[in-house]
Amino acid sequence: MVKINGELLDKDGKTVTEILSDMNISSQQVAVELNEEIVPKAKYAETVLKDGDHVEVVRFVGGG
Repeated sequence: MVKINGELLDKDGKTVTEILSDMNISSQQVAVELNEEIVPKAKYAETVLKDGDHVEVVRFVGGG
């Protein structure tokens, strides 16, 4: 199980790109933190989640 934004999900073995797709989120709209380290966008497709990982997906919001 992988904890994504505080929720335990069965996503181990998936890449960051795959979980973003599952969540219907464009990689251009977010920053992803894996185990308290930012994942560079260029590594989303090769970063595979493992059991016990903690992921935070943060969306960019415009405002004024």
